[in-house]
Formats: sequence, C-alpha cells, structure tokens
Amino acid sequence: MIENILIFIIFLCPLVFFHELGHFIFARLFGVRVEVFSLGFGPKLFRFNRGGTEYAFSLIPLGGYIKMFGDDPLNKEAVPESERQFSFSYKSKWARFWIVFGGPLANMILAFFIFWFLLLSGETLPEIKFGVVNQGSPFYEKGARSGDLLRAVNDITVVSPTDFISTGEIVKSITVEREGKTVNVPLGFDSQMFLELFSKVMPLLRIPVVTNEKGEFFSLTLDPKIPMGTKSLEELQDLVGVKDFHLYKITEGIKDFSNLKTENFSFIKQISIKITDPDSFFQALAKENLFAHDLLVKSVNMDSPADKAGLGAGDIIISLNDHEMFSFDQVRAKIQDLPTQQKIKLTVKRLGTIKSFEILPEITKQDGKEMKIIGVYSTGEFIPMKFVKTPSKGFFEAAWMGLLRTFEATAKTLDGFKKLITKEVSLKNIGGPIAIGKVASDSFKTSLSYFFQIMAFISINLGIINLFPIPVLDGGHIMFIILEIANRGPLSRRKMEIAQQFGLSMLLILTVAAIFNDISKFF
Repeated sequence: MIENILIFIIFLCPLVFFHELGHFIFARLFGVRVEVFSLGFGPKLFRFNRGGTEYAFSLIPLGGYIKMFGDDPLNKEAVPESERQFSFSYKSKWARFWIVFGGPLANMILAFFIFWFLLLSGETLPEIKFGVVNQGSPFYEKGARSGDLLRAVNDITVVSPTDFISTGEIVKSITVEREGKTVNVPLGFDSQMFLELFSKVMPLLRIPVVTNEKGEFFSLTLDPKIPMGTKSLEELQDLVGVKDFHLYKITEGIKDFSNLKTENFSFIKQISIKITDPDSFFQALAKENLFAHDLLVKSVNMDSPADKAGLGAGDIIISLNDHEMFSFDQVRAKIQDLPTQQKIKLTVKRLGTIKSFEILPEITKQDGKEMKIIGVYSTGEFIPMKFVKTPSKGFFEAAWMGLLRTFEATAKTLDGFKKLITKEVSLKNIGGPIAIGKVASDSFKTSLSYFFQIMAFISINLGIINLFPIPVLDGGHIMFIILEIANRGPLSRRKMEIAQQFGLSMLLILTVAAIFNDISKFF
C-alpha cells in the first residue's frame, strides 16, 4: 500500500506541477503578482519565500494551486489603486485568457515532451500479443489465433497500444506473426469494436505443462533439444495435422516452473497427436492420462461450496455438467453462464477413479458485478510477459511523431468525453484518484515506458478537463471572459455568484461520481 501511494505521488506531482507552472509563467509574463505556488492542498508541510512568492508543498497531494494577487472578481474594488497593475482582475481580457489557458497548455506540452523523449530514447514495451483466442470468438472466426504477435493494423506498424489510435475508423486487416511467419488477417471491425475485443483477449497463455492423476508434472515440447517449449498450451492446441510431442517429466517437488534447469527434466517418451481442432489436442492427451496442469485443484477454501461437496486438493477437473473441460478458465466461464441457484455437476479424476459432485455456486460481488464462485484455486501458471526495446526514432522524427501522438491522444480523449455526454459510454467509466493510482501502479510495475505513456495521457486528460466551461475550473474563467466580451462589460455580481455556485455543484457531482465508482470497483 505504501509503495502504491508513493508511485501515485510520483505520477501525479509532475502533472500538477506543470499545470500550475503554466499559470505561473503567464501570470509573471503579464505582470501579475503570484502570492502562493503550492503543490497539494491543506496544511503546508514546508514552505519558503522567493521573489515575493511563497512556494509550498502541502499535505494532500491531489492537486495544487497558485494564489494570484487580486484574483477575486467579486472583491475587485478592494484592491488599492496603486496595486492594480499587479492584480489579475485588472488585467486585460487577453492577458487573463493566457494566464488561465496556460495551465491546460502546459499539460499538453508536457505530454508532447514525454512522447518525444520516449520515441527518442526508445521504448521498452511488452510484446503486443493475443492471449486466449477461443474457438467461435470473432477473432478466431476471422483467422487470429492464441499467441499471435500483432505487428501492424491497416498496414501501419504498431509497437505500442497507443499506436492503435491512428488506425482510423475501420480496422480492415491486421498483420500478425505466427511461428516466425507473417500472416494477414482480414477483419472489417470498427476501431472501437477492435479495441474492446482486443482488450478482452487477455495475454495469459498457459505454460506447456500437463499433469497426471498422481500430481506429477510433464513438459510438452516440439523440439527435443528444448525440454521446456516456448509455445503455450493455447498455441499447441491451434496447430493442425500430426505433430510429434516430446514428453519430459519435471522433478517432483518443484512448484515454480519459471526458472527450471536442464537437470530438472527427464525424457519420458514421444507422443504423436493428430490435431484437427483445439478439443482434439486435449482429448488425445486425456487418452494418455495427461491433463492441462491448470485443471489440477491446488486448494479449496474452507466451508466453500466445493469444500462442503467434498472436492479436494489434487483432484483433476475433467468435466462440468458432462461437458469436457480443457482449461480452468473454461470452467470459470461455464459456471458464470449458468442460471443462478442452479447446481453444477463437477466430475474429477482422483487417484485413478472418477468422482462427481453436485455443487451450488455461491453468489458474491467483484468489481460491482455478481460472480458465482465455488471456492477452488487452480495450479495454473502462465508464460511471462516478454519485453521488446524499440529503436530510437531520431531527434526530428521523434519530435514529429511525438506531436502526432499528442494530437491523436487529444482527439481520442475528446471523443471519449463526447461519448459520455451523448450516453454512448456509461458514467460508471469515470475514474477517480483510486483508479488513477491503480493505473499508475500497474503501469510502473509493467515498464517505465508504459508509466510515462500513461502519465502523458493523463496529462492530456487533466488539461482537457480543466477546459470544461464550469466555473472554478480554467474553462469556467475562459467562459467568463467570453461572456464579458459578449456583454461588452463585466458581469453583474449576482450572475457571477450564481455561476460559481452552479460550477461548484457540477464539480461536486462529478467528484462524487468518480469516488463512488472507485469505491464500487475496488472495495
């Protein structure tokens, strides 16, 4: 928790600092006295004075502010005449516009420099890889397969998920790498559908390990010289034709398969399997008394439905309601699809005998959704994420591409807000500080390149949100300036008070909605 909080502060502080710095620089350029420059709100943890400005770091790191001399339009007359040249309220409309707009502008500039630096130095990013592409899914029907490496969308090379933004409205085709060969997959999906489908194809591919009823583990490999193959079970099941697999027994007692050495394997035999579809691969293994390792029950929660029914650690799940099961994820999904309050028939293999159990799943809430659980944990392990280093784009090309990324990310953000307003996207998608903190933490633990990419996108979001025409936000101040021009003079005190009350109410509603969504998702 402390680590995640520190990551969140490291993530947020540059965004807040540059936003307030934008206001500060333009205020100084136009001769406005800045009394306070604070990172954070609330009690000041430390402060110092320089050049007539108090610089402070405050307790609550969820924003920041600058306090300009004479910035209250409702108390404009209280500013002494001799000091009005330093007052924000007495500056011209042009000067006030740039001072207010300086914050969002600084966020856009920060995003550009982050993109530029990443492209110039080269990014370390996870491979863009398809996870489990189930038979019958839209991607499978079009020709994509589990483990495919995404290389291009509409013939545009992609190295990062952010590159998807520039693919256009229709994703006509994608180029993938499969078994060292390039394959073109025609799609015809609109970009939103493509992104939604791709985000659901989780890159969790099972290591090529199987188990038997004794709880022994074996690796499956196509290359006899490499005991632990590089292809996942999902990639093996998608092969077509007769394939020769080499079966190696893994030394007993080993629980972590990520760092095995040659001495941890002993050759058992060669198995020839004719694969016509994904199911045929696992059915052939079952005839050899071998099952996907994740179907082995690792543990059962005490007093859970599975525990009460008699299921135990070491059982191998072979069917659910008389339908063969070939992965633990398949078992989980099948349970979710069944009607509420319907018992399931779970058949397992236990020490050479077949046993069946009737289990009534328990209903619980996860991320605001009802989930059916039986209280079983799998022994499943997955192939670790592989990272690639992209080459430097060069000084000028990186600058140009950074500018394009900034414009594209801005367009994507604006489109997202438009969909919120038109109700194409639910307000439940709004995230607050907890959601931002989780994204920051997850990206930091993935790679620094991802961390800074997300920082750039949030910086753009922050800049755009501040331009909303809501009083108390920067966009509200710009709106007042525009109304002053239309009104050919300052607005009345009453109108400004009403506008500010309305703005505070709108901001409060959005804040409450974001925090409520955070609490619903994470607690």
